[in-house]
Amino acid sequence: MRLTKGIAAIGLIVWFAEVQAQQMLGQRSEVGFGVGTFNYTGDLVRTYNFAFSKPAATVFYRSNISQVISFRTAITGGKIGASDTRNPIDPFATTRAASFNLFLLEGSGTFEYHFLNWRDDKRRLRFTPYLFAGAALFGISGVQQKNAEYSNIQLAIPFGGGIKYVLNPKYYVAFEFGMRKTFFDYLDNISDGNPQYKNYQYGNVFDNDNYFFAGFTLTYTFYDIPCPSSPYR
Repeated sequence: MRLTKGIAAIGLIVWFAEVQAQQMLGQRSEVGFGVGTFNYTGDLVRTYNFAFSKPAATVFYRSNISQVISFRTAITGGKIGASDTRNPIDPFATTRAASFNLFLLEGSGTFEYHFLNWRDDKRRLRFTPYLFAGAALFGISGVQQKNAEYSNIQLAIPFGGGIKYVLNPKYYVAFEFGMRKTFFDYLDNISDGNPQYKNYQYGNVFDNDNYFFAGFTLTYTFYDIPCPSSPYR
């Protein structure tokens, strides 16, 4: 029931953002794509470790609600994984010798806030830092843990930040780093277990797994009529 209400809330936010964007004459819509990496923290890796980065890619559509606020819908997918045999966190992990390697696909809706008024034609700002936050659903492919039942589709809260730089009136690039806070403990296929059985195939049931996306994106801008002038010509 909570998941259903969450999906309905995401849909309402998307609808409201689209209506607001369409009502603003002269505002712009954008499409783009990006390449980067997925990473993970959980029972196998406690802190962000670049050594476990795996390739990922994203495509997105963005509506500019105002000069500083945008709404983005995106699909992001890639590989995600880690291993106890590489940089084990403790002797227990060395004995456990667990690993996982999954494909993860995410659909998200996020609001972006830009700190600088970079869309003002009277100023020659070519860049802005920004923050984003929203909601997402992600799905994973893989074998479920023994004696555990869960859905391969889960809810996540994406948030993070980045910086955008204008190349010309139609294109700009960005670098972004974001975390996905999950309510799920089976990305690494390790969770609760009975320590009385010395197979060491258990983790911390109170510590949910999280994943990250870091990458570069290229965006193409569509201008509505009337076409605004640009200070970069």
